[in-house]
Amino acid sequence: MNNPKKNILPFIIMAMTVILNIYSQDQESSNSFILEKNNEVPNIILMIGDGMGLSQISAAMYSNKNTTALEEMQYFGLSKTHSYNQLVTDSAASGTAMACGEKTFNGVIGINPKNKQLESILEYCNTKDFSTALIVTSSIVHATPASFYANVNSRRQYEDIALQLRYHNVNYFIGGGKKHFTRRADKRNLIKEMEEEGYGIVNNLDNFNNSNNQKLGFFTYDDEPPPISAGRKPGLESLIESTLNKLKNDKKPFFLMVEGSQIDWGGHANELPYVLSEFKDFNKAISSALKFAKDNGNTLVVVTADHETGGLAIKKGNLKKNSVIGDFTTVGHSGSMVPVFSYGPNSELFNGIYDNTAIFSKLKTAVDN
Repeated sequence: MNNPKKNILPFIIMAMTVILNIYSQDQESSNSFILEKNNEVPNIILMIGDGMGLSQISAAMYSNKNTTALEEMQYFGLSKTHSYNQLVTDSAASGTAMACGEKTFNGVIGINPKNKQLESILEYCNTKDFSTALIVTSSIVHATPASFYANVNSRRQYEDIALQLRYHNVNYFIGGGKKHFTRRADKRNLIKEMEEEGYGIVNNLDNFNNSNNQKLGFFTYDDEPPPISAGRKPGLESLIESTLNKLKNDKKPFFLMVEGSQIDWGGHANELPYVLSEFKDFNKAISSALKFAKDNGNTLVVVTADHETGGLAIKKGNLKKNSVIGDFTTVGHSGSMVPVFSYGPNSELFNGIYDNTAIFSKLKTAVDN
């Protein structure tokens, strides 16, 4: 009599062989896809809330129906902000640390303590054939944006900083400070010079949107832009969406730095409503960046601060009324660590506690990965 177990055994072996072959093919296909995705150079959006510590974020969140776009981020870290020789940094030293990867003296931009000019992450991306862009709610020659394209011994050298932007390869820039390009001690009109060499310079968002020039500057104000609460236009959300649309159309990887500059100014003034309104403007821009990153699938978004300003402490408030009451302990900066939020490819690099110089090296790793 035949053994039924012997009769069924060949079919079991055959079925297992087919399943293993299919699984092997699936694994090979899956691994190939992963390798292909990992080899694709990501876009980078670095967003800096100047003066934005955890207290500023918390206060703005509680006053904004207890929510913020930062809650959509995948990873969270903390950055040590001290400068080369001082516990409390300024925006020049901290901007240089993040942009160029080295600590320096307060007030110095793009130069290390040994007087060596440094290459910024934006300039490194230029060497990799990235499109590059800067958007700020201050003047474009202010300390933070300048850290990405200039090398000067003093952040107050506005005309020298403007001259360095005039000769730089930034594709798109938006900010105030037009007067540093046109009303100068050397009598030069840098805007005219830039236009003669192919740059497009505009003075409103419609002209920015309608221009097809891949070297384009938009001066929002002649001097420093006013607060958003005093009618600053356009809002940061519109500026980032317009710039991202241009960068997308360039059809190559890009590096974009966006600064919510005036969160810091509200802290210096010890005016909590000023801080809150500027953060809310910045928060809308973060939402736009995250939407782009989710739709694109290959964009790293990093949101951080250069330092905390004002030593803000939240004393009390009312969640139902979206109200917050706080006190400031200084009109200057504080030495508190600041948060680093990240989303997208290589976002796990920004987990943990590290010096602000590591932001440069982590971004560089993302570019080279």
